[in-house]
This record gives sequence, C-alpha cells and structure tokens, in this order.
Amino acid sequence: MKPSIHRSLNKGRLILLCCLTLAACVTSSRVNGQEAVAHAPVPLANKPLMGWNSFDSYGVYLYQEAAMANLEAFAEKLAPHGYEYFIIDAGWFGEFKLKEGTIYPAEKHAENMNFNKYGLLLPSHTYFPQGLQPIIDRCHALGLKFGVHLMRGIPREAVRLNLPIKGTSLHAQDIADTTSICTWCAQNYGVDMSRQGSREFYNSVINHLAAWGVDFIKYDDITQYPREIEAVENAIAQCGRPIVLSLSAGKPSTKSNLPVYRRANLLRVTADIWDTQSSIDQTFEAWRKWNGENRPGFWIDMDMIPFGQLLKMSPKPKTTAANEDNQESAIVAFAGKGYNRQSNFTKDQMLTFITQRALSASPLMMGGDLPTLDQFSLELITNFDMLECNQNGVMGRLVYESKGIEIWLTPEQGTADGWIGIFNRSNKLNASAFSVKDLGLDPANSYTFKDIWNKSIFVPADRYEIGPNGVIFLKYLKQ
Repeated sequence: MKPSIHRSLNKGRLILLCCLTLAACVTSSRVNGQEAVAHAPVPLANKPLMGWNSFDSYGVYLYQEAAMANLEAFAEKLAPHGYEYFIIDAGWFGEFKLKEGTIYPAEKHAENMNFNKYGLLLPSHTYFPQGLQPIIDRCHALGLKFGVHLMRGIPREAVRLNLPIKGTSLHAQDIADTTSICTWCAQNYGVDMSRQGSREFYNSVINHLAAWGVDFIKYDDITQYPREIEAVENAIAQCGRPIVLSLSAGKPSTKSNLPVYRRANLLRVTADIWDTQSSIDQTFEAWRKWNGENRPGFWIDMDMIPFGQLLKMSPKPKTTAANEDNQESAIVAFAGKGYNRQSNFTKDQMLTFITQRALSASPLMMGGDLPTLDQFSLELITNFDMLECNQNGVMGRLVYESKGIEIWLTPEQGTADGWIGIFNRSNKLNASAFSVKDLGLDPANSYTFKDIWNKSIFVPADRYEIGPNGVIFLKYLKQ
C-alpha cells in the first residue's frame, strides 16, 4: 500500500470524527446563570468494527506476556490502518490446571474460576498474575479500545456458595436457573429474569467491567435468550460508560429476535469459523440469510479472520499421525479446532475470505497471532481497497448465480460507484467472460473496472480464469 493512500484514509476518518463531534452538540441550557452545552454521545459502531480477538490464536488460554506482545504488534501493524478493538476472548478468569513444567493447559475449560465475593469475575492468577489493568491502560494509552468475552449467566460455583448479589439482600440461588445451561461450557447457569435480583446481578456485572475501563463485551451463548440480552443491554445503558455489545451465538441466531438484537452492536450469525472450505461455505449461507439486516450501529458478524498462526497453546502431540489434517480429536482436549498451525487456507481461499468480508460489511476481527503474522496475511487485512469497501458499511447483494459462479455487488454510499466480487464457488478452475449486466450494472451506462487483487484493468468482454474457490475483486467507477 502506498503511504499517500494511508494518509488519505486516515485524513478521511479524521474529518468524519470532527463532523460527528460537532454534530454531538445538540442542546443547551442555563445552569446557575451560565450557558451550558449538552453533548449527545456519538453513536457507537457507526461502521463495521475492526480489531483483533485472541480466540483463533490462543483459544481460551491467552496469558499476560502474549497479550502484551499482541497488543504492541496490533499498535504497530493494524492500528495505522484503522483497527481499534483489542479483545481478550474466554478464559481470562480461569485458574487452569497446567501440564507440568509448562504454561500449556491440562483442561479444556477451567474448572476453577476467579471471582470476588459477589460472584463477579476477576483475572486469572494463572495467566494474568498482574491482572488485566496494565493491558487495559496500555490499550488506552495507545488510543485503542479494550474488550473481553463473557458467558451468559452466573458462575455455578457462585451459586453453590450462594454468594450475595451486589447491592441487594438477595443471593445467587435466588436468581439462578439451574436448568439453563450451555452445552459446551459447564461454568455458568443461566439467570431467571422473572426473579427479583436478576437485573441487579447483570447491572453489577457490567458496572464491574465498566470500572476497569472495558470498551467492548462479547457475550456468548446468549442469542437464544432475549430476556438476558435485554438485561445486558439495559445494564450497559445504566453503567455510565459507552460499551460495544457483541452477541455471540452459542446456538443459532434467529430473525424473530431481531428487535432485541438490534439494541446490541454486533450479531454473530455463524458457528465458529476456521481455516476450512466448509467455514467459507457457511459464511456464504449466512450472507444470504441475513442480507440487508445490518445498519449503522448494528452489524451482521460472520466471526473472526483465521489467518496467520493459529492455536499457539495447543501444540500437536508427538503421538498424532503426521498426515492427520482435521485433528477433530483435539476438540475434546482443547478449545478451538485442531492444533497449532499456520492457517490451512490456500491463497485463493484467503482472497475469497477477505473479499467476502469487505463486500458483506462484516466486522473485521483478525484472529491469528500478530507478532508472527506473515506478510501476505498482513497485506490482505490492511489492503486499502478492501478496507474502503468494508468501511463503506453496505452489505452487498447477490446479482448473478450460474454454474458455480456467484457475483455479489456492493454500491458505494453517495456515489454511482462500488465494488463487485466474482466468486468461483467450485473446486475446479473456471474460465468465463462476464457482461456488464452479469455484474449487476446497467449496460446503458459506461464503467471502468479495477481488478484489485491483480492490480490491473478488468474488461467484462474478456475471458478470465478464476482458481478453485477463488475470486476476482473489482472496484467499478461509472463514467
């Protein structure tokens, strides 16, 4: 990417920020004879969020030194391109049993969790002996935002101990629904929102994190529980700090819950996405199903970007066969899918993956390890045209489908221009020519086409080869 293009993108964001700041001044009143100006808060997540999440590279076993190393790499490699959110996924509170003489976990999810006298989670002594505050403070000093993962509900151990609910005379057993459990993580019970004290509990959870300076919460196993979603949303509204709320599925998200989902900022619509073709296929299906449901402040989230080095805390056992590819047995032992590896995506699959994220306006949450990130992955996730398309904030639509080819078009807001993805959804090389009409455009108009990945001019009448599961990514300009 050329430095001048970097400056242009950053300048545009600065102008937008200034405009939003000026627009925030909406009312005035007199206080003690003085003119006082009231500022409305700038809406959160007006564009698809950009950040890093630790799950793909560390599972639920991120530790203090690795977190700091990734944060510094984030500031150096991603922040100059507009990436802002640094998120620690699940496990930050777990007192994990470790394999003797190592920092590697000996259990999938921590049986023991660190929490205070009110059942509110605290950083793990095992993996975060200095707590999270140094990481949060460093994030903010770098001009970045900090986020954490939470599971829906209340710790089972807090219920067993019947700990008090902060600010009330009630206790954990008064609000816990012991029949409401997550099928893949046995740490929490759900909360019965019909019981007195349930809302106060969720308020205490959010206030606890807000006091640390948390800017983003990924709530997991929650999209099938609208009353608990509402409780979290209301808790954020009362906490006095702007916090982005990301709803993670656990079970599939359903459109019937859209009214409550839309009070949050991100909605996961897929299962965990990994470096497999089946994951790419799943995200295409989600793109179709949820097309048009996003809007500024609410984004359809197709999970993280599994580029670079993955699952660093899950080393491959010496007894595992060298030709074993999917490593399904690892799911039993470790959080994530498989063992430590470089992403298994081919270059064509990587191009397809990131083009899809650009055209669908899905949040860009990098998942791979940042200090060891390869140059090709870095170039893809920081590509100017890709970022411009994604931050345009328009979810593209399917305009053509035939013989394994899908063409998706994303118009640019406020112009007659936009972006197009020609996807080869088959496992075979495809050689085709495409008309302007095939591309979803009016053939009565004239257009020029830039082939983004090949850095060339695209001519619709010409014949182009698209590799298996590959893509042509175009920027079109109306003449």
